[in-house]
Amino acid sequence: MSYLSLSTWSLHRNLGPLRWTVWNEENGTHETATQDQPQIHSLLELPAAAARRGYQAVEVCHFHFPSTEPDYLAQVKQAFEAAGLSLDTLLLDYGDITSANEQRVTADLAFIRSWIDVASLCGAKQIRVVAGEAPPTDEEAISLSAARLSALADYGRTVDVKVITENFKSLTSTGASCMNLLGQWGEHAATITDFGNFHGPLKYDEIALTTPLSVSVHVKPQYDENGFPDEAELRKCLDTVSSTGFNGAFVLIYDGPGDMWEGLERVKQIASSYLNS
Repeated sequence: MSYLSLSTWSLHRNLGPLRWTVWNEENGTHETATQDQPQIHSLLELPAAAARRGYQAVEVCHFHFPSTEPDYLAQVKQAFEAAGLSLDTLLLDYGDITSANEQRVTADLAFIRSWIDVASLCGAKQIRVVAGEAPPTDEEAISLSAARLSALADYGRTVDVKVITENFKSLTSTGASCMNLLGQWGEHAATITDFGNFHGPLKYDEIALTTPLSVSVHVKPQYDENGFPDEAELRKCLDTVSSTGFNGAFVLIYDGPGDMWEGLERVKQIASSYLNS
């Protein structure tokens, strides 16, 4: 049965500071760059707020975690359980496992494994790992990424977390490169299809290609200057997903102006009719 979910990116002006992970090339270390944002809800308050609005699940971006201490992660898990909501995916927004800098790759792989542990402790079913930032035509990078994702997935299974990727960043920016990667990754391969990350005349064909291997689709419309979605374009994306028999999470994305919950509601009014039971 398909169901409604949302990404915490859709509420990035509501959840307090964004804690971006960056690579310091000079020092060869990870650093955190904090971007201030208003806090209307804490992460612990979000599950109940989402449940009240009819969502069944949430995907949480890693930069929305104010702490990764075990006690705090246990509170996150309990907040989702109390709200009757699934923490489907921890969206890890940092990492380049195809970098030419071997020191960075080693550090990034260790960083990703640490976040797999975070996902396990907070009760996330999955963790989204960036496949890489190499060009989508780089066959060697695709093979490297597939092998490294497979090894990360092996680790994830030891702590009951499924490792997935997404058509996010350069390496998986085309349907062809996504399918090449997923094919080389093998039987445990899985992804997210984000409507906003495929571009050009092949967009809808690419959505049709990757959706059958997707655990969720990111329902990201094109917006006007007032934050209203292009309904015809969005329905074309949703019709494409429906034609594949997709039966997973419809994750609503809003990053336009104004009230973010209201923006999500406009997307929900369109997407809800595509849910199947």
